[in-house]
Amino acid sequence: MLVYVIRRVALALVTLLLLSLIIFAIANVLPQNVGRAILGPFAAPEAVAELNRQLGTDQPLVNQYLRLLKGIVTFDFGTSYQTGQPVRDVVTTTLVNSSKLAVLALLLTIPLGLVGGVFAALRKGRLADRVIVTLGLAGSAIPEFVTSTFLIFLLGLKLNVLPVLATWPEGSGVGTQIYYLLLPALSLVLVYFGYIARMARAGTISALESDYTRTATMKGMSRAAVLRRHVLRNALLPTISVIATQTGYLFGGLLAVELIFNVNGLGRLMVTAAKAKDLPVLSAGVLVIGVIYMVATLLADLLISWLNPRIRLGATS
Repeated sequence: MLVYVIRRVALALVTLLLLSLIIFAIANVLPQNVGRAILGPFAAPEAVAELNRQLGTDQPLVNQYLRLLKGIVTFDFGTSYQTGQPVRDVVTTTLVNSSKLAVLALLLTIPLGLVGGVFAALRKGRLADRVIVTLGLAGSAIPEFVTSTFLIFLLGLKLNVLPVLATWPEGSGVGTQIYYLLLPALSLVLVYFGYIARMARAGTISALESDYTRTATMKGMSRAAVLRRHVLRNALLPTISVIATQTGYLFGGLLAVELIFNVNGLGRLMVTAAKAKDLPVLSAGVLVIGVIYMVATLLADLLISWLNPRIRLGATS
């Protein structure tokens, strides 16, 4: 187990290194004077040159990338080119906001998706199965900004049961924040329910048709016991992988939802940083999302190995 974890962490670090190189290259594809972009088109050339010197953007690209790697290792990304604030503070604030929305969406989507998928599998070919599959496919095919707009019109404007903006009063408690985040979370539920439900349905059907399930049934084990001991444990395996993959996206890829509901999240921050060529903020955001992906995937693999002891971690690494 320990060897497997070490290998996975090492692989993740290599991936993050390559990711930092890619994002650095992308940020420097288009020629742009960072000092000029910050001070504006009417700033004196001397002031622009001095600011570039202070920021280190006048140095060779190799030196700039090495400075970036040093910041990754020390978790010190300097200050934002745009605001002058410490990058760590800027990223932490937006990460907290994205985490609240992502966690609420996961808490709603995972139980609904699992229950819906298993329920559909147990009624394979019937009306309930067709309804759940159709709703899941429709929700997955509709873009997030469409579901967000529909829910705003229905629940926010027409029925007036939920606030249309996720901007709660300062100092609000957990309950109030959940109330303001519920509408954007529901828009994500509509999209991700289909992914989880389809995987849970497919895994349940595969487990129901397996030899060990037939053997347990022939031995006289009750249907409830078969489902609990054999079917559900094995049906969850592919679903866990899907949940882990979607977790990273929920933390950093919610730009449309964040813009519509006015959420100051990590995805919105990274797009703004990319437009302004704010490399410290951009690289820090990419690193955070990469770490989230790494942790979510590692936890998923460990959970899968616990649910199915036949899986040998050494063979799957």
